[in-house]
Amino acid sequence: MNEDAFWALIDELSRRTGDLEERTEWLRTELLRRPAEESVDFQVRLDDALEVAGTHAVWRAANRIEGGACTDDGFHYFTLWLVGQGRKVYESVVADPDALADVPGVRALVGRHRDGWDDDEWPEWEGLDYVAQDAFDELTGQEDDCGEEFDDAVDERAEELADELSGDFGEEWEEDGEPRGSRPEGVAIPRLTALFPLAASGA
Repeated sequence: MNEDAFWALIDELSRRTGDLEERTEWLRTELLRRPAEESVDFQVRLDDALEVAGTHAVWRAANRIEGGACTDDGFHYFTLWLVGQGRKVYESVVADPDALADVPGVRALVGRHRDGWDDDEWPEWEGLDYVAQDAFDELTGQEDDCGEEFDDAVDERAEELADELSGDFGEEWEEDGEPRGSRPEGVAIPRLTALFPLAASGA
């Protein structure tokens, strides 16, 4: 599965109707129709996309939307959600995190306290991180190995594809959930700041 094939599958996922669980199940079914190696490739490409999106600038935007309460786990789930929006949205947000202000799923949250967001409205998609392993385990009969064979296969495939991948797989995180490196004060997100004033968003 090359990068274009990965994004074609993600783009189809982004167009599916239903809640996150139903859409995740659709993706699992699609992967089950393919050789197990494609589940491995899917995870490698997904991990790479997450690494590219895991910048301090995108974290600041996610933290603004979530009212200053975006943890390290929460940011990981946010970047999964971002990938799930499709390639066009993903690439626009990686280039300019303030582009999140144009995403329908984000705009639907404007002016509403976080306590009133339904589970499926949260810009997080934890289940997307497990779907490839679930498919691989079912295809290979490895449901009882705690994902060890899958993890090994993903690591090996990532090494093989290292020259094709965009992420550096090396950014460290601080205990408070912020990535190390330059602070985000200079990152401009004026539209998100206007849409999600901290007091109104539940901070």
